Amino acid sequence: MKLKILAVVGSTHADSVTRVVVLAVGEELRKAGCEVDLLDLSQEPLALFNPETAYGQPGFAGVKARVEQADVFILGTPDYHGSMSGALKNFLDHFWREFAGKLFATIVASHEKGLTVTDQLRTVARQCYAWSLPYGVAFADKQHVANGQIVNDSFQSRLGMFVRDTQVYGELLAQQRHADLAGADAGFMARLRK
Repeated sequence: MKLKILAVVGSTHADSVTRVVVLAVGEELRKAGCEVDLLDLSQEPLALFNPETAYGQPGFAGVKARVEQADVFILGTPDYHGSMSGALKNFLDHFWREFAGKLFATIVASHEKGLTVTDQLRTVARQCYAWSLPYGVAFADKQHVANGQIVNDSFQSRLGMFVRDTQVYGELLAQQRHADLAGADAGFMARLRK
């Protein structure tokens, strides 16, 4: 079974450093044998979430299908005032059951280490019955990424660990999720059985 990853770029900036890092991680995961789908919210925005109208908006059904197929979500965002971008939050607001039993792995562009943003993304994971890596990757513009390139060896090494852990734990959780959905044992995935 090929691990399916949805890599979400939550920055709408034309020269986004978040995009640079998410693309680099996605490429390494492809090289490792994963299937990587890129959702760049600057190119494929979702309408502002309104529970009365969101599910009928143009483009929603296609994004929902991609979310449902994914085993892992790479969530990349800039740190805006200690929080995730509005574009990423809006994406997350559209889904919840689709995240259950899957892995969140976070990337935050921040001069403040991105700790509050990472914690907020972990909270979303918990509220949606998803899992998250026990750490997130944070980086600073110009210090770690410059001119569209990763320029820091230590950060590159950390990304290598992040890619490895995303694949290893993503595969373990995907196998267990599929077994839980196909089985009859009690567990938090039981309510999602068809």
